[in-house]
Amino acid sequence: MEAELVALATAGATALVQQMVGEGWERARTRIAGFFAARSGADEETVGAELDAARDDLVRAGQDGGEEAVEEARAEAETEWRARMRRSLRAAPESAAELQAILDELRREQGTGAQPAPVVHHTHNTISGGTNQGVFIQAGSVGETSVHHHGGPRA
Repeated sequence: MEAELVALATAGATALVQQMVGEGWERARTRIAGFFAARSGADEETVGAELDAARDDLVRAGQDGGEEAVEEARAEAETEWRARMRRSLRAAPESAAELQAILDELRREQGTGAQPAPVVHHTHNTISGGTNQGVFIQAGSVGETSVHHHGGPRA
C-alpha cells in the first residue's frame, strides 16, 4: 500500500504544479486547499495562501529567470507538495480515493480547455557483454519513435 500512496502523492504533486501555471488554477486551488484543510486542521484560506505562494514562485521564475529557473522552481514546488501529500496519505490512507477523485476531476477539466498533459515514458536499456556492432532500436510508442545513440562503436 505504501508504494501506491507514494505514487499517488507524486502524481498529485505533478498535477498540482501543472495546474499552478494553467487556466484552471482557481478550481485546483479550491479543491486541493479543501483536501489539506480537512486533514490538517488549518482553514482553507491558510492552505490556499501556501498554494498561492508556491504559484507566485513559479510565475516569478518564469518572468525573471530562464528555463533553468523555471525548472528549479517547479522541482521545488513538486518536492514540497509531494511530501505534504505523502504525509497526509500516510496519516489517513482512506483519503487516497478522495485525492484520486480530485486529480481525475482536474484532469478532465484541463482536457476541456487545453491540451492534456502528454504522457512521457522513459525506457533505459543497457547492453553489456560481447561485441555490439549493430543498431539497436527501442520504442515506447511505435508511432512516435526517438532513436538515441549513446557511445559505443558506430558502423
